[in-house]
Amino acid sequence: MRVESVNGKKYILVIVDDYSRFTWVKFLRSKDETPMFIIKFLKMIQVRLNVPAQRIRTDNGTEFVNHTLRVYYEKVGISHETSVARSLQQNGVVERR
Repeated sequence: MRVESVNGKKYILVIVDDYSRFTWVKFLRSKDETPMFIIKFLKMIQVRLNVPAQRIRTDNGTEFVNHTLRVYYEKVGISHETSVARSLQQNGVVERR
């Protein structure tokens, strides 16, 4: 059963910094919001921390593996790693949050 939050948001995007384990949580109305939010988030992190992201690790969901993000990662020099399907261990840090 799917349950909407107060503002009608159905999805949760969890971002974890591998180095510090600092965690961000974003509530989304649809998975279609994911690529633009990730791009906006990466730009914000680079400005605030003055350190570019080097690597992104995600599962193989289409919200993470798509043309929009592929073009952006190539443009800014980010390596995108995906986990093997049905392998929770490879996304362990996020899955345990």
